[in-house]
Amino acid sequence: MNVLKTRKMAKNVKGFTLTEILIALAIVAIMGTFVTLSLMGNVDKANLQKLKGDLTTLKTALNSYKIDNGFYPSTEQGLEALIRRPTSDPIPQNYQSSGYLGSSSVPKDPWKRDYIYIYPGRQGDFDLYTLGNDGQEGGEGENKDIGTWNLHEANFNPENQ
Repeated sequence: MNVLKTRKMAKNVKGFTLTEILIALAIVAIMGTFVTLSLMGNVDKANLQKLKGDLTTLKTALNSYKIDNGFYPSTEQGLEALIRRPTSDPIPQNYQSSGYLGSSSVPKDPWKRDYIYIYPGRQGDFDLYTLGNDGQEGGEGENKDIGTWNLHEANFNPENQ
């Protein structure tokens, strides 16, 4: 008897039709598109916030280095001088044993490239900047070069600049 009841119950079970499944998938795809498009602006904001935080942190560390040692690291020593005591001239005499960043690595820009550091700088005591998303000089929006000298006006939306 159990076999007969199971067969009758199996005949009464209704599944989804192919059309219903396709409609459900289409709805999910449309919703996913809207979510993705709304998050795109948030990615730009997150990149800009990371950039501002990194440049501010690096600028503060460079200034601390100068206060302790009387000079900034050379261009050749670069930002690595903030995490490891340089062994080439000019050698800092009052280098903090823990370094100046509180980490074992120098942060990368939002596009996973090294920040550019030049001492002496053209824009100030030193130049510290990123070439933006495209990695090329110049540009607008996310491709704009942003450094410590123009950080306060940085905005990836060219319409708001």
